[in-house]
Amino acid sequence: MHRERQQQIRFCTSADGTRLAVATLGEGAPLVKAATWLTHVEKDPSNLFTRHWVSELSRGNTLIRYDSRGCGLSERQVDRISMEAWIEDLEAVAATLAIDRFPLFGMSQGAAIAVNYAARHPDRVSHLVLYGACARGLLKRDPPAKVIDAALAMLKAAELGWGSNSSSFRQVFISQLLHDATAEQQRAVDEAQRLTISGANAVRFLKEVFDIDLRESAPKVRCPTLVFHAKDDPCFPFEEGRLLASLIPNARFIPLESKNHLPFETEAAWPVFLSEFRAFLPGAGAESAPRDANAPTTSKPLLTPRQIEILREVGQGQTDKQIARKLALSPRTVEMHVANALLALKCRTRAEAVRRATELALITSAPG
Repeated sequence: MHRERQQQIRFCTSADGTRLAVATLGEGAPLVKAATWLTHVEKDPSNLFTRHWVSELSRGNTLIRYDSRGCGLSERQVDRISMEAWIEDLEAVAATLAIDRFPLFGMSQGAAIAVNYAARHPDRVSHLVLYGACARGLLKRDPPAKVIDAALAMLKAAELGWGSNSSSFRQVFISQLLHDATAEQQRAVDEAQRLTISGANAVRFLKEVFDIDLRESAPKVRCPTLVFHAKDDPCFPFEEGRLLASLIPNARFIPLESKNHLPFETEAAWPVFLSEFRAFLPGAGAESAPRDANAPTTSKPLLTPRQIEILREVGQGQTDKQIARKLALSPRTVEMHVANALLALKCRTRAEAVRRATELALITSAPG
């Protein structure tokens, strides 16, 4: 019988003091998901719209996700909602969890945050995966007047009706996300909209999304990149996903058969995405297929250079305080690096982790 895994929720503070809710789930190498506007870290694991993403992205990885400012369990009343603020939030999450280098996943609006972060911090992002992204927001595509009028009407609908008990106003936005969904799936999306964000913040988010422009930052990405896009995406045009892939050096573009902005687990596109995703990321999906316990290990767990450095010091009998002084870190940061190394190596104790890292030639044996 499948036992539901328990996630951990904590809070961190962004550069301007905004409080952010951060959730971790799963075991293994860290995988960070950039925030989007329709998230609620407490509710997402059980909502039909989001639960398959949470479940599968945390299979074989420690999935790190957080609610964007103005959404979910993060601070709702905020002065700044902007691309720069969103990048600062991702920087704060990475710093709080003390992860030096990690794969980064961005979907929908979160893909723009992920691209900008990867361009700004090429030393931090090992792999980049994007789903349903756009190179240019609506107002950056030189749209005709009637398209601008429709966008303004959408903003007005959000302002007037998003927070009402009736879902009629929110159905306007569901129609922009889904063209092939059951009534039950549509209700799940409406529930996510109702719980995660206010109408006022929805308007602020949409305005920022309309102004997305990755034409300058995308060419600066230096890590291996995988770009997915639904052929009949009703939200961000397929051509925008293809344009983004062409802007990122050596990015691989994978079109998927779907009429929804983000696929449900019942769609044929979903297993295709998972297969490509797991093949691309190092260590992803380690639980997806059984392995002979006696079979030789063919790849090493993903440890950051800092984790290896700290494990080497642990193996020499150094305490967290001693390591912190030597490496100019805080003891808490050292503790978090050790905890993440234990997860990646699937070890319960520090001594076991040191032995495992030595066996894998990640560190050398302590002298004497």
